[in-house]
Amino acid sequence: MALALLRRRRPKRGSGAGATGVSLPLPPGAGAISREVVDPMGQPMGGADVTVTALATHRVVARGTTDPYGYFLAALPPAQYSLMIAAEGLHPHRETVDVVAGPAAPGEQIWLQPARRLELPSPGTWLFDPPHTAIRFIAKHVGMAHVHGRFERFEGGIQIAPDMADSRVHVRIDASSITTGNRTRDDHLRSGDFLDVERFPHIDFHSTRFAYRGGSRWTLQGALTMHGVSRSVALDTTYLGTVNGGYGEELRCAALAKAELHREDYTLNWRSMLARGIAVVGPTVQLELDIQAMYRTHDTPTPPR
Repeated sequence: MALALLRRRRPKRGSGAGATGVSLPLPPGAGAISREVVDPMGQPMGGADVTVTALATHRVVARGTTDPYGYFLAALPPAQYSLMIAAEGLHPHRETVDVVAGPAAPGEQIWLQPARRLELPSPGTWLFDPPHTAIRFIAKHVGMAHVHGRFERFEGGIQIAPDMADSRVHVRIDASSITTGNRTRDDHLRSGDFLDVERFPHIDFHSTRFAYRGGSRWTLQGALTMHGVSRSVALDTTYLGTVNGGYGEELRCAALAKAELHREDYTLNWRSMLARGIAVVGPTVQLELDIQAMYRTHDTPTPPR
């Protein structure tokens, strides 16, 4: 069984630790893999994800991240392994490594290169596909475990502009469709103590700008209106690409967007609830939108590119 992925600091020059500057006492009969990872500019790539998989069993045997100097070292039983190194916005590195018993050979330097930018959706209107779209949230129950929930009814779409930065997104959520799998809790969340769905039946998000962050990452800036209050939010968005949806009738684009919301920003005062003995969820909520949107080619005289 492999040891956990271990990280070591860069030693002083001439320390004799090998090309990668890492060392690790090995159990009898064990071997090791070591690499130094750098970014496209040749600078140390700290925090890159490293996964080592045994080819014989297809099981992940070691997983971790490079240290701030771009190094990693994994102690492993002798065998053949698949090594993958990945970082956001960069093309993953993959290789097959034969590990033999004894200290790791001087590890090579791995240069991660910029990932190929995914082709953006064609200009036009793309409507959310509810069966393939999910709006979820995670909140910590006060003093207890996390509460996972979702909104079951919503609508919206994306207006793609020729310049992606000028594109717009609108989402309208039926606040009463909130569900966490507990009827008593859900009724309470819909009540005047929380969302007050009778007075504020909808939660709305209107974007103002797309900001490109490199690779497949964007920041979607906009305003979220909930409980009668509007606040600026930034959705950390990963674009997943565009595919043909089937039957030659539609194209689909997909994205995953996340944000952290603070309940008190929307006058949902959790402290006053606690003072009254109401323990629903904690002061912050993690929001996640897993979106598929459709562009139906038969709705336009000219199919999109």
